[in-house]
Amino acid sequence: MIKSFFWTKKWALWAWGGAFLLTAMIWTQVELTVKLNDWYGRFYNILQKAKDIGAFWDSVQEFAYIATALIALAVAIYYFTQHYAFRWREAITFYYLPYWEATNGTIEGASQRIQEDTYNFSRSLESLGLGLFRAILTLIAFIPILWELSKKITIPWLQAYDGSLVWIALLTSLGGMIASYLVGIKLPGLEYENQKVEAAYRKHLVYSEDDNIYRKMPDIIELFTGLRRNYFRMFNHYSYFTLWSAMYGQVMIIMPYLLMGPSLFAGVVTLGVVTQTGNAFGKVNDSFSYLIDHWTEITKFLSVIKRLREFERHLLAH
Repeated sequence: MIKSFFWTKKWALWAWGGAFLLTAMIWTQVELTVKLNDWYGRFYNILQKAKDIGAFWDSVQEFAYIATALIALAVAIYYFTQHYAFRWREAITFYYLPYWEATNGTIEGASQRIQEDTYNFSRSLESLGLGLFRAILTLIAFIPILWELSKKITIPWLQAYDGSLVWIALLTSLGGMIASYLVGIKLPGLEYENQKVEAAYRKHLVYSEDDNIYRKMPDIIELFTGLRRNYFRMFNHYSYFTLWSAMYGQVMIIMPYLLMGPSLFAGVVTLGVVTQTGNAFGKVNDSFSYLIDHWTEITKFLSVIKRLREFERHLLAH
């Protein structure tokens, strides 16, 4: 999967050049979000004072510039990432095909691996890979900001720790990831098993189109019953995980305001600082919590990687 794209002359420009271009665009996007976070502080201070209408409209104009740049960049990143992911899929596909053509034996589910799994790989790579990279760059940009804002906390037991807001964001995220792993520990295996039973069911139906001997209701019902059993187990486990994820998300929304509220009412900080802190804390916590927020997509991606690796071993073995 990696070798076919990054270590071949044909795809080197797309693989390495495209990765560099995406890095540059995402870093620019993160820098704009930093500017937007700074704007939050100044804008809400203007609202709190409610005296200078000119400063208000100037601030609105500044927001329009930043937002327009962010929107244009988001579209460009989305468009280029789609092409980048599809080129990777193309590289994998044409890496597999010669091996498959030379294979004398039969590899179960080969057509599904080449068509569906390479597609799912590219789609997951497009969303998860890009999101993870953005989360890392966001941490690099926002941790110093949140560290500095931590100095404005007036809660006694937190004042003793430098960068207390950063540590809280980190610790709550680590705790959340551990809990997410425990709650969703069976999901990757269920996703992998689901692809197997779906493949068997689909294969039987395809054969039934061409040969009546496969068109037997007891066999089809048996396959569908196995499919239903696995799906119902998945529904249960995804429900547990969704409940946990929703609870965690709601607590993290209110957390920075609970921490900064005493400082606001004591007159130590302004509303702008509180809003700026809430936004910065959210960025850092969201980046630390990326695995929690995308655990269901990650489990599907891991099952795709597992199937493709299994397929590669069979290809090379033949």
